Amino acid sequence: MNGDVRWIDFEGAVNVRDVGGMPTADGGKTLPGRLLRSDNLQGLTPRDVTKLVEEHDLRTVIDLRTTGEVTSEGPGPLTKIGSIRHTHHSMLPEAGAATDAAAETFAKRRERILATAPHDVVCAIYLRYLADRPDSVVNALRTIADTDGAAIVHCAAGKDRTGVVVALALSVADVTQDAIVADYAATSQRIAAILARLRSSPTYATDVDRLPEDAHTPREHTMTSFLGHLDTEHNGVLGWLDENGFGAGDVNRLRQRLLAS
Repeated sequence: MNGDVRWIDFEGAVNVRDVGGMPTADGGKTLPGRLLRSDNLQGLTPRDVTKLVEEHDLRTVIDLRTTGEVTSEGPGPLTKIGSIRHTHHSMLPEAGAATDAAAETFAKRRERILATAPHDVVCAIYLRYLADRPDSVVNALRTIADTDGAAIVHCAAGKDRTGVVVALALSVADVTQDAIVADYAATSQRIAAILARLRSSPTYATDVDRLPEDAHTPREHTMTSFLGHLDTEHNGVLGWLDENGFGAGDVNRLRQRLLAS
């Protein structure tokens, strides 16, 4: 899968890729130009913006950062483009200005997080996204399903919050688990550049270095554990989504968006 990653290179973002071309269980592939994933979009240059709009037909931005992050960072370059819809779906409980790069965020929710998956702390954090903000998860997926052109999902690093939402979307499209896990782990190829970008922002600089670089690196076993937990506890991704109001109609629209030409 790593050789097949559809990286999109920009001057002001380092973890952008198109999840088109991914294999499905029935032998098909996801369509390119429908769903992009990214790190923070605050640093996009005018050339980057033009590339996204004109070459990738970007229509919707799905921002998974907290309100505190959005406020601290201020309006990004894409907010000036009238043709682009912007939606905000925080994946963390809205309290203070914590980011998911912060050791402090984990410390405040330590007992609840560890109770969810005591053998993989990062997996446990991902499961807390689902427990704490199912509304945001479901609404982010609906936004992808209802977008014409391309939608881009992003957070700060484009690996954790973005990784969870994209993994769920790909699961709905019946992408093979091996491919979902490989796409999640592909961010490790860009982790040094991602952390360098975060260190350049006052919003994230302090948080990033509270944890060693290795702790920020995504591992295949984390996504495998996350999806395995959903299989065991909720009869899979579709089971969890159904429990949280994302029904058959939503599933069909999202599948059509990612798979149908």
